[in-house]
Amino acid sequence: MKISIKKSFLSATIVAMAVGGTLTSCVGDLDVTPINPQQTMVLDEDALFNKIYASFALTGQAGGAGNGDIPREIFDNEGMSGFYRMAWSLNEFTSDEAGWLWSDAGVPELLHNDFSASNTFSFAMYYRLYFTITLCNSYIEQVSDARKVAEVRLIRALNYMYVMDLYGAGPMSTKVSAELAPYYTRPELFAFCESELKAVYNDLADDGTNTYGRVDKAAANLLLARLYLNAQVYTGAEKWAEAMEYAEKVINSSYYHLNMNGKNGYSAYQLLFLADNNENGAQYEAVLPTLMDGLQTQSYDAMNFLVFASYGENEDMAVPSGTNHSWTKCARVKGKLVEKFFGSTEAPQTDDLAEMIAKANDDRALFYSKGYKQYLTEEKADEGFSCVKFRNVRSDGKAASAINFVDTDLPLLRVAEAYLTYAEASIRKNGQNPTATAYINKLRERANAKQEATYTLDDVLDEWSREFWFEGRRRMDLVRFGRFGGQSEYLWEFMNGVPTGGSFSSNFNVYGLPATDLDVNTNLKQNAGY
Repeated sequence: MKISIKKSFLSATIVAMAVGGTLTSCVGDLDVTPINPQQTMVLDEDALFNKIYASFALTGQAGGAGNGDIPREIFDNEGMSGFYRMAWSLNEFTSDEAGWLWSDAGVPELLHNDFSASNTFSFAMYYRLYFTITLCNSYIEQVSDARKVAEVRLIRALNYMYVMDLYGAGPMSTKVSAELAPYYTRPELFAFCESELKAVYNDLADDGTNTYGRVDKAAANLLLARLYLNAQVYTGAEKWAEAMEYAEKVINSSYYHLNMNGKNGYSAYQLLFLADNNENGAQYEAVLPTLMDGLQTQSYDAMNFLVFASYGENEDMAVPSGTNHSWTKCARVKGKLVEKFFGSTEAPQTDDLAEMIAKANDDRALFYSKGYKQYLTEEKADEGFSCVKFRNVRSDGKAASAINFVDTDLPLLRVAEAYLTYAEASIRKNGQNPTATAYINKLRERANAKQEATYTLDDVLDEWSREFWFEGRRRMDLVRFGRFGGQSEYLWEFMNGVPTGGSFSSNFNVYGLPATDLDVNTNLKQNAGY
């Protein structure tokens, strides 16, 4: 069992709901005064602090399901309502990486890039983000501990970064209030997130000196690097130099570094996604891990979701998942992703992971392909390879704490992002150069992949996919490279619902604001095309 800052998850959730209230109109109606005038509200600082961190992993108050944070009228299936699972769905299903077998509400529209503002996942993610933002606002208003407040402000900024990236614009509030929140444009949200991350920096713990699972200065630096890398999308003005500056702060950290050494038959890359990744060396790469424990963090979100959705019985026999759950391989790898490893060469049909890796000449090609077609042509069960990247097994051979839920921490932010951020920003600003090449080659060295003398921007986009596939960020990278909405140069299976791929409007580069919030908060404006 892992020792975690989230030991009191369940009680934390109950207290946080009492403090944060139930959202009916996002930040337009956040009056938390008790309905019962005889009820006294008492803040449990530790419980609320834990709940804020728990928002990355849990969906509610009763473990796997039973009393969700998001009201049932917003999202009926609590298991799907977690922060990471919804963010993953919005970023992966709409991209060239992930397919899905089941016809869950809202998923087909994402897979076919034809979603409305009422899409189930988009709608619920909006409320999930503002629910957490409200918890953060409540904590910041009531707590005086400078370090903990700085951590919570960083987490609030991260949630606003998701608002900015997914929805472009939205309501902005830094306090719990019944007043209608003002509408912030994307550049205004960018400016807020930038200023917050810089303002809290000195109050954060130095790299590696905080409790594992809590943020420190490296997290602020990496988020600023991400912010600046996407600045041209968010504000219309590039900030490549700033992206390089803050990425290099992470690369040069005295504590965090790439995990370069494999052990016990597992590659260095595989160790990042195993059940002992909090102690097998991978912990030094995880700048912000979402802590998972098979006994204490039971949900169908985060790493639980990634493992369960990726496996069927065949996969589990060949590459054990370490769980007794199988969602019959409902998550499938699109053929376009496999191309990143094999190019025009047909990938092998195999249940031998070592053979797949050897043929790809890349440790990151963690696919199971036996009996499956590489490309999705009719969206059937035998189409699309399986992901065997995420597992609930330990590299030391010991048993995980449970098999019905996983111990594997989810690396929400990891050092490898800094290497590719610097490389991309550097090439965009200065053209091909030795430092950018060296940083990409460091990742390829770790993966035992061929190292090249130079890399183009197209190469960098492919490297983003090879390094971070199925980690919930692909849509953001495609948008930044102009390979998402509003173009027909780059196509993938069932893009716009066409089996061979078809273009869709650039309006879909952001999601629509929920009509329920627009009706209540007259300050808000709907995004174009919704």
